Amino acid sequence: MNRKQFIKTVGGGTLAMSLLPNLLLAENPLFSNKITEHKLTILHTNDQHSRIEPFDSTYTRNPNQGGFARRAALIQNIRKEEKNLLLLDSGDTFQGTPYFNFFGGELEFRLMSMMGYDASTMGNHDFDNGLEGFKKVLPNAKFPFICSNYDFKNTILDGATEPYKIFNKNGIRVGIFGVGIELAGLVGKKNYGETVYHNPIEIAQQYSDMLRNDKKCDLVICLSHVGYDYKEDQTKISDKILAAKTDGIDLILGGHTHTFLPEPQTFMNRKGKNVLVNQVGWAGLLLGRIDFYLDENKNVKNISWNNQVIDESITV
Repeated sequence: MNRKQFIKTVGGGTLAMSLLPNLLLAENPLFSNKITEHKLTILHTNDQHSRIEPFDSTYTRNPNQGGFARRAALIQNIRKEEKNLLLLDSGDTFQGTPYFNFFGGELEFRLMSMMGYDASTMGNHDFDNGLEGFKKVLPNAKFPFICSNYDFKNTILDGATEPYKIFNKNGIRVGIFGVGIELAGLVGKKNYGETVYHNPIEIAQQYSDMLRNDKKCDLVICLSHVGYDYKEDQTKISDKILAAKTDGIDLILGGHTHTFLPEPQTFMNRKGKNVLVNQVGWAGLLLGRIDFYLDENKNVKNISWNNQVIDESITV
């Protein structure tokens, strides 16, 4: 199946007990007032790569798909139905079209701000104009960049990013941290300067412990730009390894490998509990959606998902 055919098959569903054995399936979750009082909708993207406009109709892989305006219209429609919502991105906003070459990322940040993004992390291509280039356009982003394993203290980005952030969504405390890929060997030294990279697994455990135990978050989300999987090198840190070697994380929203997952994948963490991992390819071809349903004690009872295709069916 080629990429176009694969994307057309993406639909939606509910992650129930067969997929998540440690989660209890709520009775009629879509119609239970008790459950819907504690519903949180997560929308997410990754690896947008400056694809402001839809692909041309003559493009062989994804003709007439994608586009920031269509995504904005879809998000606006979802916001009308879901008041308890977070919109997140997992990095590599920059690089890929002349829009980046000309505007240096300013346009992408302005449009994401207009869509109401709540947070993003940095991908390796977000260093393509160096630390100076990123800092120059950063004021156009009306949302924080959460970078937990990049230490910028000896650079001009010192204090410009946040190591974590907590959102209170109608009583649901959501803790978010972000981890990025090792820059050495992937990004030119002059582009990241004195940025210090820390091991994502160690940092993920540190922040998940802090957010879960000290800050009393009900959900912990990792914005990851380390890649979903590396079949050629199973020792390389990936989202699958990150999920397996940590605990306390509920959801990893990934990027970097441009992986089109048909649905969120479930992995067992080091304490035998399940963690979800999702990634929605690249270029804004899909908008990921995961709905968490929590009971009155803020325990997750059910999860539904829908990775929606961005195409001409969306009215702008």
